[in-house]
Amino acid sequence: MSGDRPTMPPVRLPSDAELARDALSAPLFVRAAKLARWAGEGTPVGAGGELLAGQLGTATELLGLAGDEDGPAYAAEAWQHALDTGLVEFTENPEDAEDAEAVDAGDDTPAGVATAGEELTTLTSGSPADILELWLGGLENVLADAAAPDLGDIVEQISEGGDVDLDALDWNPEEEADFLDGVLGNLYLLTVLDEGAADRPVPLPALAASMIVPDDMDEPTDDVLEEVSDAMMRLDDQFRMLAPTGVVEYQPVDEALIEEVDGEGHIRESVDAVAAEGPEDEDVSRYGLVTLTPLGLFAVRSRMLDAGIDAPAVGDLADESADVLLAALPGHPEQAARAETALWLARREPPAAARELLAAARGADEDAPRRRLFCQQTLSLVGGEAEPALREVIDDRELGGLARVWLAEHGAADVPEPDEAMVFWLTVDTIAAQLAADGDSEELRVLVADLVGRHGGFFDTAWRVDHPATGEVLEAMGRLHPDKKVAKEARKAAFKARSRG
Repeated sequence: MSGDRPTMPPVRLPSDAELARDALSAPLFVRAAKLARWAGEGTPVGAGGELLAGQLGTATELLGLAGDEDGPAYAAEAWQHALDTGLVEFTENPEDAEDAEAVDAGDDTPAGVATAGEELTTLTSGSPADILELWLGGLENVLADAAAPDLGDIVEQISEGGDVDLDALDWNPEEEADFLDGVLGNLYLLTVLDEGAADRPVPLPALAASMIVPDDMDEPTDDVLEEVSDAMMRLDDQFRMLAPTGVVEYQPVDEALIEEVDGEGHIRESVDAVAAEGPEDEDVSRYGLVTLTPLGLFAVRSRMLDAGIDAPAVGDLADESADVLLAALPGHPEQAARAETALWLARREPPAAARELLAAARGADEDAPRRRLFCQQTLSLVGGEAEPALREVIDDRELGGLARVWLAEHGAADVPEPDEAMVFWLTVDTIAAQLAADGDSEELRVLVADLVGRHGGFFDTAWRVDHPATGEVLEAMGRLHPDKKVAKEARKAAFKARSRG
């Protein structure tokens, strides 16, 4: 793993088969496939493959959208998606195009023929990976459309007899694409870190603010809040476009909150405070709610990997060594770490897995305490068959303490009590690991107070512990203990430990 590549937390993804089923059931994909089958062996179409007027009505009815005022637009989008993905193929100016009489085209003139494309067979006979590749290709086109300027503005410029002026549209293609990528990246990060995110969709104001409000800004200015409001409007349009692909589940902004100002939609001023502070629970849904689906997680991760970002998935470590596993687990959210270790253990026999983990946990380097902590957590998932491996290290200075804990927890017989030196060494090692993982946490503060309270003269013994982190741990105990007198004792002990070395 390269140290100069951006790294994301690992994501838990369903199997390719499950993701492929999600892709095949995405509304836009379903409509595109239905129209591709309808195109069959040949359907006369207009220039570029677009549907003729009469055909668009037929396609709209075929998709069950005739009663929807936006039905024709949805049908046209689905047809274009079929063309973009190869579900439909367009051949320009076939010899018999002028003789086509099957379609009432009105004033439209057929310019070619559309047929069901070769990719249509992928939907029924392709592997899950093939289906996902096809779906991802279509998604790229939708993302490009979502980042494009409003079509109405372009049409207005053309109707006025001028060329399309990107400056006048206030549209920078690269900036727009980067903005949407950044939004999806933030949504990905929020979803991966909040492992229950499927039940907690992200409010649109919070997502927009994450892109606009600087991290060091305590109180957003009016200008920044206006930017957040504009970003919400832009994202509302974009998520409406992306939802049919299956990437997100989206509840749009309540139309009652949108007002026209100078011909453009704006969220009413009252929402500015929402963007900065968050709405009340009962109102949050009115401002838009978005959830990145498992298919969306897969898609964003795929695009990150293509961009050179290190975006691991749970299961990537299953065939790696215990050294690699224990080095990587500190970057995993709790549930992901547990799933990763379970997959790693499933590939190995318990005694062999335990021996490999214990060997990898050794060391006096700075990261060793965390390795031993994650070794202990991983071993907690191993059954009693691993007992011989744990007994082999029962008298080892670095591993004997955790081995005794494991054996006692698994009800093993004849487990000798650890001597005082081993107890104190394990205590220092455990605190060092927790300091590395969480810093001066409240949990560690409670642990320190409890340890000192239960062991009279704790510091008289602790400073003598032959552990590389003894001085650092005692210094931290001085910071964390609420009693000033005890804290002073801890700092004196830390000085003694460092002076001894």
